[in-house]
Amino acid sequence: MDFSAFETVLELRRYTLRPGRRDELISLFEREFVEPQEAAGAHLFGLFRSRASPDEFVWLRGFRSLADRKAALEAFYFGEVWRKFRDEANATMVDSDNVLLLRPVRRGLAAPPPGAGLDVTFGEPPPSAFAVFETEPSPNTFPQLPVREDGPFTVSFSRPAGEVSLEATSRSLIR
Repeated sequence: MDFSAFETVLELRRYTLRPGRRDELISLFEREFVEPQEAAGAHLFGLFRSRASPDEFVWLRGFRSLADRKAALEAFYFGEVWRKFRDEANATMVDSDNVLLLRPVRRGLAAPPPGAGLDVTFGEPPPSAFAVFETEPSPNTFPQLPVREDGPFTVSFSRPAGEVSLEATSRSLIR
């Protein structure tokens, strides 16, 4: 499957979690939420632990279009799996609204260069960036999940030259 099509609309989601509960959420997320979201039409590019914050979970979810995003989110969040596990997931979170809705300037998440970990840069992309996105100006088609509107933002993804800022979880496609 050509996963580059899922770079048309990207969510960069950064969750602040209750102290000491990140691994609990990651375990639940990887066990219960990856396959149902992908079956609904989302593509989960990456699931990451932030090295700078032990209570932050960062993940990337892509869609083929805004209409596909709406349909996929409706299928997942109004579906049985989310209803069954939402209270357990939400109990680990302090804030899940730090979300950017992005569109590609330069694609590359579907086939990142070799390496480990990921750096996310806001602003001018570094020369090493393999994917660059900017804020999607269209309205949020699934208002039940807020997205930040304080942009515009440019966000780039690169492989770290030294220590990783985002460390991939076991189910992350970007390692």
